[in-house]
Amino acid sequence: MKIILAAPRGFCAGVDRAIQIVEQAIVKFGKPVYVRHEIVHNPYVVERLKKLGAVFVEELSECPDDRPVIFSAHGVPKSVPKEAKTRNMLFLDATCPLVSKVHKEAERHFAKKRKIILIGHAGHPEVIGTMGQLPLGEVILVETCDDARKLQVKDPDNLAFVTQTTLSVDDTKEIIEILQTKFPQITKPHKEDICYATTNRQAAVKAMAEQCDLVLVIGATSSSNSMRLVEVAKKSGAKKARLIESKSDIDWNELQNIKTLGLTAGASAPENLITELLEAIAERTEIHIETLETATENISFKLPQILQS
Repeated sequence: MKIILAAPRGFCAGVDRAIQIVEQAIVKFGKPVYVRHEIVHNPYVVERLKKLGAVFVEELSECPDDRPVIFSAHGVPKSVPKEAKTRNMLFLDATCPLVSKVHKEAERHFAKKRKIILIGHAGHPEVIGTMGQLPLGEVILVETCDDARKLQVKDPDNLAFVTQTTLSVDDTKEIIEILQTKFPQITKPHKEDICYATTNRQAAVKAMAEQCDLVLVIGATSSSNSMRLVEVAKKSGAKKARLIESKSDIDWNELQNIKTLGLTAGASAPENLITELLEAIAERTEIHIETLETATENISFKLPQILQS
């Protein structure tokens, strides 16, 4: 079997930073350290951190006042750190800096009295966090092209849009084109909000998809960027594409008929899951591995000051 490995794949700088924040906080403050929501959307990462001493909760009300709490990479509404300050809690913000950039953009637009449209998926923690930066009703969520076409606003000349960082580049472009046609005066981000890692991973999958009988994306169903990689593979010419969490999800009967397999991982999936899958395939058949690299990533983000001392 020929296996094409997409590059870049797996961990991005924001995910790497968030995981390091949890690990370093456990070293500095001891066990347990509380984490509000999954630090990143991957069950293997979460389970490993639990073993180290992290306790994962959904709400701040589940945390004691006297232990550190960490906010996930997806970002949180402003009400969360406000509550933590009221309770005199020690908290660390692991929000990806590229998500924080979107938060700041939304606040700048609000300060200029613009109505803000957020392109994203309802219910995703990042969307909840971004909408929660501003008073209720100030951010309008648009999920689809149809939503964009139907959108009615009071002041069409005073609009701006921001986007979730983990969306499909092509789908989002289509929504943006509809909004810009409908509202010619709409203000766009200075720099695209979809993050470099999402863009790069989708580009790598696009480049290999047509050659593949099957593309496997390692990631969690809760991971937006991983789900988008499956969609991109299908749209870009892969005969089949699917999401798996690990080698245990493989249908080995299906793989018997595959001559060329494409393999990638979402931005919150650790590289060891790729390695384990390759080893499992190699036990069953002879494999020839090629790497298809479409970009080089060398971005890193600093840890919070409290963990640098």
